[in-house]
Amino acid sequence: MGKGGGCVPSKKRQPAGAPENPSRAARAAAAPVPVEEKSPSSAASQAVAPMEEIKLKVFIVFYSMYGHVESLARRMKKGVDGIDGVEGVLYRVRETLPAEVLEQMKAPEKDEGIPLISAEELVAADGVLFGFPTRYGAMAAQMKAFFDSTGQLWREQKLAGKPAGFFVSTGTQGGGQETTAWTAITQLAHHGMLFVPIGYTFGAAMFKMDDIRGGSPYGAGVFAGDGTREASEVELALAEHQGKHMALVVKRLLRP
Repeated sequence: MGKGGGCVPSKKRQPAGAPENPSRAARAAAAPVPVEEKSPSSAASQAVAPMEEIKLKVFIVFYSMYGHVESLARRMKKGVDGIDGVEGVLYRVRETLPAEVLEQMKAPEKDEGIPLISAEELVAADGVLFGFPTRYGAMAAQMKAFFDSTGQLWREQKLAGKPAGFFVSTGTQGGGQETTAWTAITQLAHHGMLFVPIGYTFGAAMFKMDDIRGGSPYGAGVFAGDGTREASEVELALAEHQGKHMALVVKRLLRP
């Protein structure tokens, strides 16, 4: 028979009942739909909450023999912690006197809950408040020994630009509330640190004369007397103010 006769079905003909020339949309509808698989990591990333803001750190580094400087340090931490985005961290410096001498001096046990600090750890601070008792108008030997251990940091100027301040304890009203901080500034100068005094930002309480009160424009202070006098509420309030003042300065410098 001739080509194209009806004896052999054409390969182009559709089976009975099937529509001729189905549309592309119909063919797509009939095809299986691929399912998008999410990797475990992408699913987990969507479930993670936003990260908390990392707080700036103000180290409160002190030496306290009878607890007077420590009382200021603890109240100072409260002031630092009161500023959003800033946290105060308490540290002790190492004792240099032997145990038998401390016993004869009737010095109380140190609070082991406050860790000792090494010189290298200062690098992690965004600001530092140093507290110490007075010895003849200058810082106590224990704090001086700590500064003497920062030689490598000085060589590399790793503390340059960090804000720092002081708070002190003296036995008498003429015992060095100002000179102790003033003579300590030399330590900051060699490291290139920025001295942050409180000035008269505490307001009217800085001018009151009716009560015995430690502290000066250089920083908070307490009068220890013979060792039995404890810090007054005004002295503690000044320490808290200094903590807030330093926290605000650190925040302004690093997060303008």
